[in-house]
Amino acid sequence: MIKGIGIDMIETDRVGEKIAKNEGFREYVFTPVEIAYCEMKANKAEHYAARFAGKEALLKALGVGFSGGLALNEIEISGDENGKPEITFTGETAKKIKESGELKIHISLSHLKNIASAMVIIEKL
Repeated sequence: MIKGIGIDMIETDRVGEKIAKNEGFREYVFTPVEIAYCEMKANKAEHYAARFAGKEALLKALGVGFSGGLALNEIEISGDENGKPEITFTGETAKKIKESGELKIHISLSHLKNIASAMVIIEKL
């Protein structure tokens, strides 16, 4: 059964500007694994923006928004062995997600030079 659907789009320049200021934005929003991945890319802002959009789409699908008590840097979007994006959780966020019951989370990311988007579908098993 579908529990929630979320979609988000963001301008890559907006995310790039936040990262360039280097005032802790990366560490607040992204995990060390995500930061390492994005930093090795030629177009860093596109990859950061796609992950940011993924996290916002997830919050929308969960129906909690930013006030839901989930830490963005405890939500990790990485690729499986084939490059398919997947979401994992750590810390208190993992505990809160587990309280929601058994979920299967599907995520799709896309990005161009100027815009990134993501869609999340959550199934309750």
